[in-house]
Amino acid sequence: MSVFETLNNINVEEHIEEKNNLRYLSWAWAWAEVKKIYPLAQYTIYENQDGWNYFTDGRTGWVKTGVTIEGLEHIEYLPIMDYKNKSIPLDKITSFDVNTAIQRSLTKALARHGLGLYVYAGEDLPECEQGEKTETETKLDENLVNRCGELSIPLDALATYLGKKENQLTNEDLQNAITRRENARAKREQNND
Repeated sequence: MSVFETLNNINVEEHIEEKNNLRYLSWAWAWAEVKKIYPLAQYTIYENQDGWNYFTDGRTGWVKTGVTIEGLEHIEYLPIMDYKNKSIPLDKITSFDVNTAIQRSLTKALARHGLGLYVYAGEDLPECEQGEKTETETKLDENLVNRCGELSIPLDALATYLGKKENQLTNEDLQNAITRRENARAKREQNND
């Protein structure tokens, strides 16, 4: 397999963090994971002509990083942003803001090599796991979703309860919710007798 195929097949869901309704991959975990597989991987933090680790147009700033794996470098440019993901005016940029942008930029450069790319594409699972779904499983999903509807189990509430997004729910999640609801209903009926 190519570098991209190898890294793109890693499910990173357990290492995704959320902040302000945005999903992102932990840079420390991402770098460690790549180094386990490709110990000679390297990164570069590019500097401007004055030796600063960020660039500016006089109004805002951005960073430029690169990750090289097996001789192929992917470069990522990323604005220096605040917690709302808005560009920070040049006179308000701190070294902490620059460092944060560098780490995010490196993670995105790793994604260009395949690791967690689906996070930035807005998808929920790596290609290998998406492709594994059979027609029977798809029908089973529909049946479970219909059964949840019959039992008045709102999928959005179930997802929130499980700490997931609705499109991250699994067959097992749905089946467990159905079983719990049916057991609770049976227990209530038994107590009423």
